[in-house]
Amino acid sequence: MPEIVLEKVTKRFGRANAVDGVSFRAEPGKFVVLLGPSGCGKSTLLRLVAGLEEPNEGRIVVDGRDVTRLSPEKRRISMVFQSYALFPHLTVAENIVFGLRVRRLPAAERAARLAKTAELVGLSAHLDRKPQQLSGGQRQRVALARAIIAENGICLMDEPLSNLDAQLRHGMRVEIRALQQRLGMTVVYVTHDQVEAMSMADRVVLVRDGRIEQEGSPAHLYARPATLFAARFIGTPGMNLVALADGPEGAVVRGSAQAVARGPGAGRILGVRPEHVAVVPSGGVPGTVESSEYHGADTILNVRVGAETFLVRAPGQLALAPGSPVRIAWKPESMHLFDAATGMREAEPRAAPALSHH
Repeated sequence: MPEIVLEKVTKRFGRANAVDGVSFRAEPGKFVVLLGPSGCGKSTLLRLVAGLEEPNEGRIVVDGRDVTRLSPEKRRISMVFQSYALFPHLTVAENIVFGLRVRRLPAAERAARLAKTAELVGLSAHLDRKPQQLSGGQRQRVALARAIIAENGICLMDEPLSNLDAQLRHGMRVEIRALQQRLGMTVVYVTHDQVEAMSMADRVVLVRDGRIEQEGSPAHLYARPATLFAARFIGTPGMNLVALADGPEGAVVRGSAQAVARGPGAGRILGVRPEHVAVVPSGGVPGTVESSEYHGADTILNVRVGAETFLVRAPGQLALAPGSPVRIAWKPESMHLFDAATGMREAEPRAAPALSHH
């Protein structure tokens, strides 16, 4: 299977750098997700790989070939867009084989590929219908089938599920990932939805302001965010990020007295994921419940500690009225410390002795 390599790619629109010196590699047969907020440059990156935009600087190599100046049709890449881009006057079958017809493939081969692809994406019973007779999920399958039938080794996907409702999105995530693994395609997938990224990717490339903020496996980005931006973006609900202050026995949560980390507190930010914070009978840090939301499988508490607020994700139902005093704690290995000025992660955070167990 082919791989994609970007080497110091820059794309300017006027004076603004939409993509700023980006280098990354999508390995053969891997599912790579470009993740980031709207306007960060991830879709522009995808369009550069597809050949829909030309870089101002840098090189794009696909399957060992320098394709930086090649037109899209010569790159042997399939693409699935956010809008399904289906022809309303054509049937499902005609939409799927449209590209093969343009390339003048013999009718027999077109028919054979259509039968195989329609079976693969579960559209065999809908081939005679027009797009307006299909649900959103079925239309998305038609767009997928059109990309798969080309039998290119690379498929680019630009927010393909954003038009679907939450339940359909979950089903399509599973289907797309299973298809990619079955076909062994190299996929580069753009999304702003970190749940999609975490559940589908072999590798996540987190993009911010046209640059790569951090890249790695979903588990690595979750467990060791390199910056405050990465810490905020990965995880649902997002990581607790609270300001620290100097205390007599080490760093304390701003406005409180209990030391939570060794060393000074001023200029440092403590990060702990809500699911790693526990309500404990003794020890830990004292706080006050501000609100409580029961979600069925878990309860999300807002707990005020000093001048800061922690989200606590507790399993099951935890009925605590606003104003209730509680103590919260976390394991040292769940703790992240960041430099408030640079936003960068500290190498090895060390908990204060009082918080070394819960």
